[in-house]
Amino acid sequence: MTLTQMFDPTAVAIVGASTTEGKIGYEAMANAAEFDSPVYPVNPSSKGTLFGEAFVPSVTDIDDDVDLALCCVPGPVTPEVIEECGEAGVGAVVVYAGGFAEAGEDGERLQQSVVEVAEEYDISVLGPNTSGFVVPRTNLLCSFASGAEKLPAGNTAVVAQSGGVAHALAFQSRRQGRGVSVMVGLGNRANVGFTDVIEYFDGDEDTGAIVIHVEGTDDGRALLEACRESETPVIAYKVGQSDVGEFAESHTGALTGDHELYLAGFAQYGIPTVDATDDLLDAAAALADSPEPDGPNVGVVTAQAGPGIIITDRIQRAGGRLPELTAETRDRVDELLSGVTYTGNPVDTGRPMPAFGDVVTAVAEDDNVDIVLVYELFEQAMGFPADALDGLAERVDKPILFATDGIEEDMADDKATLTDAGVPMFETPERAGDAAAVLARYAKIQGRAGAALEASR
Repeated sequence: MTLTQMFDPTAVAIVGASTTEGKIGYEAMANAAEFDSPVYPVNPSSKGTLFGEAFVPSVTDIDDDVDLALCCVPGPVTPEVIEECGEAGVGAVVVYAGGFAEAGEDGERLQQSVVEVAEEYDISVLGPNTSGFVVPRTNLLCSFASGAEKLPAGNTAVVAQSGGVAHALAFQSRRQGRGVSVMVGLGNRANVGFTDVIEYFDGDEDTGAIVIHVEGTDDGRALLEACRESETPVIAYKVGQSDVGEFAESHTGALTGDHELYLAGFAQYGIPTVDATDDLLDAAAALADSPEPDGPNVGVVTAQAGPGIIITDRIQRAGGRLPELTAETRDRVDELLSGVTYTGNPVDTGRPMPAFGDVVTAVAEDDNVDIVLVYELFEQAMGFPADALDGLAERVDKPILFATDGIEEDMADDKATLTDAGVPMFETPERAGDAAAVLARYAKIQGRAGAALEASR
């Protein structure tokens, strides 16, 4: 079984394609038609064309090598369709229909039939009970949801147990101006689950971080192992802290398990966790666009004291540390800020100033600092210290995060300059502080997990 045929296919078939707007077979074809390679509508009851492509009665009648089929038929017909796909040499299938393991014993038997046929033909099955996936970079829109074509390409892989959460995260990422390398809704995980997708996108050069939304899994150890073995940072959002077990099981057939055990397992294996979708995407942006931190020590530079206090509080409450700056750094900062406000950590300049970028550089070069967080309300006359920040993270080999606020149109060009320079940006002091805290926790638990792994060998 290979996921290359799913996420990088040469051609796609839409089985159950429909000319009726609103039906999954129509909406899936509408999205899939955006793909840069051949797309074939399949329906034995339809004639003519759909989105410029001629209908064919079966995937076995397609005179082309089709890697991926989008299955838009009702659940009971699904095993038969997958068998036809196997006979046609299709290596991957997305099953949208529900009524499988999440629906009781009859559904479990139906899903087992799907698994058995897929195993016979070595087919990767995403779903059942999923809204599919999207790879914006290649216009591979294997979802029936509207708006999929507007998702921008980014460097975060979104892997969610729920298709609804997967889409919600992808749309949030668009609003944040970030985008995704892929958005995947796993659904019932018939034979494609977390481990498979994590391993595949760990090897994807366009993915800088992987975020996972977890309701529950029957093989938690395999999930943890896949996260730990991934060279690409993985951040987890485990839901189900309260008693949602029955609801979750009826959703994707998930057994939520003990929430605290999941969190302890993630921490043991070096995977940071968050408890909100915004936090998940912010942590991904911080990890994907930055060098990995060596430790939990955060140096804060703020142009306004109030937001700096909020940031400092968030970082320390979440387990990060604000170390004392070295004597050399304090001397450098004192010289730059002669007589100006607070020059400890955080460093408060009082307002943006010509030397602001030099202050950030001094803190970034401090040996006691592992992570740098900068906050500056936008002032049009001063702009952002783009020249100082461009390439600084790579030079000091530390994450450097930047948070700001102001009139959007006034600071658009300056924000774009920092974004183009690869500086992760945040819109509130709370989100910036939380992202820095995730980096701090990541450094700590990665260190502990690595030490434990070495000790066990």
